[in-house]
Amino acid sequence: MENTGTVYLVGAGPGDPDLLTLRAARLIERAQLVVHDGLVDPAILALAPASATLISVAKSRSKHTMPQESINALLVREAQAGRDVVRLKGGDPFVFGRGGEEMEACRAAGIRVEIVPGISAANGAAAAAGIPLTHRDSASIVSFVAGQCKGLKDQDWAGLAGKGRTLVIFMGVKTAPQIAEKLMEDGLAPDMPVAVIENAARSSMRVLRASLAALPQLVEQERVASPALIVIGEVTGRPDRAVQRIALEAAL
Repeated sequence: MENTGTVYLVGAGPGDPDLLTLRAARLIERAQLVVHDGLVDPAILALAPASATLISVAKSRSKHTMPQESINALLVREAQAGRDVVRLKGGDPFVFGRGGEEMEACRAAGIRVEIVPGISAANGAAAAAGIPLTHRDSASIVSFVAGQCKGLKDQDWAGLAGKGRTLVIFMGVKTAPQIAEKLMEDGLAPDMPVAVIENAARSSMRVLRASLAALPQLVEQERVASPALIVIGEVTGRPDRAVQRIALEAAL
C-alpha cells in the first residue's frame, strides 16, 4: 500500500521536554496526528504544531479511556488511511509501555513502525532524585517490576530486593500495602530503605523516603498520586540514611 502511513512509537521520557531525544522532538514538532498516554507532560504535547490532532488514550487503574485492542486498531486505521502517527508514551515505549503489543499489531497489518526509545521512567526518576540505581557499595543488580499486574501475591519476587540489589516498581502506588506485605513475607527486612518519586523530572517532583514497613502509611499520608515510582534498596538511603521527606523546589 503505497499511501500507507508510518506509526512512530516514541518514548516521551519521564516528563521534562529537555529529556526528549532529538529524534522524538523533531517528530513531535512536525506531527499532524499524536496519540498519547495520560502520563505525557503537557509541555511535551505543546511542542506539536497548533494544527496537529491530539488524541488521548489515557489509562488509569480504575478507568480505561480506550482498551488496548482499540488503541491498536486506531493506530492501524489511521496509518492505513495514509497518515503518519506519532504514538507518544511516557518513559520508554518498551518498558511497561505496551509498545511491543502495538508494534506487533501494526506489523501484522503491514504498517511500517519505527521505534524511538526514550529515557525510561526508572532512569529518569532516579537521576532527578539523585538516587544511583547501582553503586559499588550498595547495589550491583537492578530489577524492574510492575506493581499493578494481576496475581501480584502469586508472582515470584524472591531475590529481586535485598542486600546488593535495587528494586524499581512501576505502577505501585495503589498496591503499596500489598507490595510491602509481599516483600516482607519473602524475607525483606522491614527497615529496608524505600523512596517514592512522584512527578519525576517535573517542577512538582517530590521524593519521599521511609522504611519498607512504613511504605503504605507514607503513600496514604502524603496522598501520592501517579506518575510515581517506588525504589527499594540501600541506594535510596544515600547519602543521608535518615528516614525523611524531601521536598524539591522547582528549577529556576
